[in-house]
Amino acid sequence: MLYRIAADGLVLFHLLFILFVLFGGLLVLKWRHLIWWHLPAAVWGVSVEVFHLICPLTDWENRMRHAAGQTGYGGGFIEHYVWPIIYPAGLTPAIQLGLAGVVLVFNVLVYLRVIKQWNLRRAV
Repeated sequence: MLYRIAADGLVLFHLLFILFVLFGGLLVLKWRHLIWWHLPAAVWGVSVEVFHLICPLTDWENRMRHAAGQTGYGGGFIEHYVWPIIYPAGLTPAIQLGLAGVVLVFNVLVYLRVIKQWNLRRAV
């Protein structure tokens, strides 16, 4: 029972991490110190998509599910939980590269704004 609760909690954490990778730059606009948390998270998120890496959180969740007597799942977190909600078809490498591009472009635009804000504050 404890392993199942832990696995479910990890799913929530995983989702929050993905949202932080995508939108954390917006938080940096308000709280500059978060840049040291967001930049490595964003690099990791893009790397997972570009290089088709398995996130260790997915493996950890599968191990907890097995310990709880449940079956794990193949593939990654996005393919298992998020992708079926958005698109019923499977995740392809081309789509993964597209997702990585969205994350990268969105965060570059946000960080250009962060840099602009910092420069404006220094000029004052």
